[in-house]
Amino acid sequence: MNSEFNKRPHRRKNILTGEWILVSPHRTKRPWQGKEEKPQHKEAISYDPKCYLCPGNERAGGGVNPDYKETYSFKNDYAAILDGPFESTKDGLLEAETETGLCKVICYAPDHSLTLPLMEDHQILSVVDLWQKEYQELGAMDAINHVQIIRKQR
Repeated sequence: MNSEFNKRPHRRKNILTGEWILVSPHRTKRPWQGKEEKPQHKEAISYDPKCYLCPGNERAGGGVNPDYKETYSFKNDYAAILDGPFESTKDGLLEAETETGLCKVICYAPDHSLTLPLMEDHQILSVVDLWQKEYQELGAMDAINHVQIIRKQR
């Protein structure tokens, strides 16, 4: 098998079912701070100097967030799929094709401690407005066939 397929997003054909499955091997390089369960009574902080998403901080991929004051979006540094040329390979039982696209991250608020249930109505509307904007802009791109919005806790 072409070793480049093990470095780039692609889809593989399941020879038993004929279905295509997305494979994103490069995502194993993204940082993982691990999930830690903490007592609920802990005081929430509004800014975390170690957080890759907080305003002004360096992201894991090396970029720096602006000092944003409301909802903010940027291209994911460790996206599940990447932009690039179409390639395919067939080697024995393995049949694979590259899968391309664009993944973005939306920061709901500059306050690290805020989640949707704790936000004011106008802040929630700002999040929903940005979801809609991103959905429409990404969906209008010829190379994108599907837009999916997911929620991941910091």
